[in-house]
Amino acid sequence: MSKLNVKPKPVGTSPTTRTSTPPPTPSPTLTPNTPTPASLPPNDNRVNQSPASKSISISWHAIRVLSRVSKRFYDCRKTQEEPIDILKNVSGEAKAGQLLAIMGSSGAGKTTLLNVLNARNLSKLTVKGTVRLNGQVVDANAITVVSAYVQQQDLFVPLLTVREHLKFHSLLRMNPNLTKKERQDRVNQVILEFSLTKCADTRIGSSTTFKGISGGESKRLAFASEILTNPSIIDEPTSGLDSFMAENIVQVLKSMASKSRTVICTIHQPSSQVFKLFEQLLLLADGRVAYMGKTDEAMNYFSSLGYQCPKNFNPADFFIEQLAVIPGKEIDCKIKMNNICDNYTTSQFARHMISKEELATNDTGLDTFEGRKLLTDVVLDHYIYKTSCCRQLQTVFWRSMLVMIREPSVTRVRLIQTVIIAMMLGIVYWQQELNQKSIMNINGALFLLITSMSFQNTMAVINTFCAEQPIFHREHHNAMYRVDVYFISKSIADLPIFALIPTVFVLIYYYMVGFNPKFTAFLMAILIAILITQCSVSFGYFMSCVTSEATMALSIGPPLLMPIVLFGGFFMNESTIPAVFAWMKYISWFYYGFESLIINQWKDLKLEDCPTGANVTTRQLVSGHCIASGKQVITEVFNFDEKHLIRNIFLLILLSSVLRVMAFIALFVRSRQR
Repeated sequence: MSKLNVKPKPVGTSPTTRTSTPPPTPSPTLTPNTPTPASLPPNDNRVNQSPASKSISISWHAIRVLSRVSKRFYDCRKTQEEPIDILKNVSGEAKAGQLLAIMGSSGAGKTTLLNVLNARNLSKLTVKGTVRLNGQVVDANAITVVSAYVQQQDLFVPLLTVREHLKFHSLLRMNPNLTKKERQDRVNQVILEFSLTKCADTRIGSSTTFKGISGGESKRLAFASEILTNPSIIDEPTSGLDSFMAENIVQVLKSMASKSRTVICTIHQPSSQVFKLFEQLLLLADGRVAYMGKTDEAMNYFSSLGYQCPKNFNPADFFIEQLAVIPGKEIDCKIKMNNICDNYTTSQFARHMISKEELATNDTGLDTFEGRKLLTDVVLDHYIYKTSCCRQLQTVFWRSMLVMIREPSVTRVRLIQTVIIAMMLGIVYWQQELNQKSIMNINGALFLLITSMSFQNTMAVINTFCAEQPIFHREHHNAMYRVDVYFISKSIADLPIFALIPTVFVLIYYYMVGFNPKFTAFLMAILIAILITQCSVSFGYFMSCVTSEATMALSIGPPLLMPIVLFGGFFMNESTIPAVFAWMKYISWFYYGFESLIINQWKDLKLEDCPTGANVTTRQLVSGHCIASGKQVITEVFNFDEKHLIRNIFLLILLSSVLRVMAFIALFVRSRQR
């Protein structure tokens, strides 16, 4: 038994493609008497994604899936948790031109099997066995090329409309040589086929944001997104749909299968009309195969075991009933399931699959030259995305900006928060005079500027960036765009708001406190505040990319910020920092930002209240001297160097860039997990 090769495809550096089959000829529409739009000709070669995916059969041999148990350092339990068998030696085949339905009760392993066949969502599982395309063992990359996967969980950008969502997919996943009108016609055709006309211009929404389209419309939209590129493997296409829409979608699947495509779907309890549409049936029970063969032979197989289906009874309901665990009868149901599965292993259906496995074990190549060329085309094409980097960047940036424009409430809240904090701090430090007593106040006000910009913007990025990661991972694994394209688009789209926030803060705060009145010093303060904000945003990106969960990022972010704050130059004089911790100031944007603000504030100022002669008090004589110029504040109070201003500006830019690169690397590593 060999391990299933599920090496993740190269991302971010080597481009990849998803090869899809040409769109089917106009299939039965979901709305009776719906006119077909002036769409692409059914046989337009330019729509064909790749000839490689035209006729591919998939087989799986001795698949065993176990839950992966990871022993954490903080787990003090003495007993080691045992891995759970999810799939147990499952074998089967789906030929080109056939529609295979995988059925079974809840927890039977249907979705796990499809995850294995699609090489998706396997990061927390141990998978053994082999998956073959046209008889040749392939890895996860080749599987991804020829498959499309409508997963159980629908993930959309809530602020996009249905039409915009489909347009986004058409720009990144369809043939790049298509014209704008041809893409639009294809989108309109899919909207008509899946009865999405009524909600085509409605924002999608979600359960956590605002009410948009219905659950059934959401499921149909997920299915329509894959139909754009003509999928060969479908998961849960009828979940959340009424029986009428489920039947029509299965009819579309059957029409697709008739065009030499391989279509696999899982379905819980279809109606008798839907069940009749399936040609091949795979029944799973507790991770084992209970039956694999033609649908019309399944009834005879169960009858031979003594399980007779009553007249006028839905066969699908009958099969599920025989393979389900009924509460209160767990032992009897387990015995019956094992009996059915054991009988299958000795049946002619299982012997047929065993002979195929033995043939596959002895055969290291493909049976025909055509099949060999087919898989060669797949492997060669898989490293090429459908669109260029420029098109990817343009499209992803278009969506990011569209979301930002349509979500003014978040921007408005951030600006209101910035104005309120700036005014509150400005009132506290109102109009400081340039004297001995105000030195500490002004320095504290400058450090609070850095603190406010850092914590406010770091927390904002952690919350928003983490929420998008599930969508990013799914779209990236569908070979829609590269990791670097997404990261750059996100960074550019966020740049205006994170330049506006520090500018507004300094505009209000600067003159309320009464900092250096020179206009050049004011402009320099804005520049420093923007650079500090960019460092904070980069740090927030890094936290969100490392953890991928907002709650975890919010938990570890503030503790990691504390050393950066502590060695920022305000709480400890630079000359008194212990040597063992001295290096930490060089990774602190608080240090570079605070030194820059101090230099910008004090370098040209004089303090006129330093007493001389008879006006010197006993206390001032004991202290030695008073501070007469801003340069003394820079050198004597903080041990800073006035010449470091330009250096610090450069280092803030460098630190922000390094943190962005670290965030990208973290996102790149996480994107390799399927």
